[in-house]
Amino acid sequence: MAIRIVRLGTARAPGEGLRIGTVRRPPRGVPKSEFASQDWYDVWYPNLAPSVETMKMAQAAETPAQWAAFGRKFRHEMAEPDASRSLDLLAALSHHSAFAIGCYCEDEAHCHRGFLRALLAERGAEIAD
Repeated sequence: MAIRIVRLGTARAPGEGLRIGTVRRPPRGVPKSEFASQDWYDVWYPNLAPSVETMKMAQAAETPAQWAAFGRKFRHEMAEPDASRSLDLLAALSHHSAFAIGCYCEDEAHCHRGFLRALLAERGAEIAD
């Protein structure tokens, strides 16, 4: 079993399991009843999304230094007790269940899910390629 890190709205991989949306806002223009059937997510979990202020930093980042500043701020947010416990739980579950976490960004290299991948790996999570 393992965690897949995915772009929400893309086709599900075989055996992917539950898809968790780690996004601040639900997809626009999609009825709530169709989130799962359209491969967005099964469960919305904004607890692991950047705060609005931090999300704006990421969207405005144009240089490696600005992106690094976003990364530091997001990691700081994920070190808060609630987020940290959520990451610990997901890392532990990855050894027993198949599931996916993700967001909407096209490029994981410029997305908080890249940081989530690293944070989960640091906690010993099994992560699918």
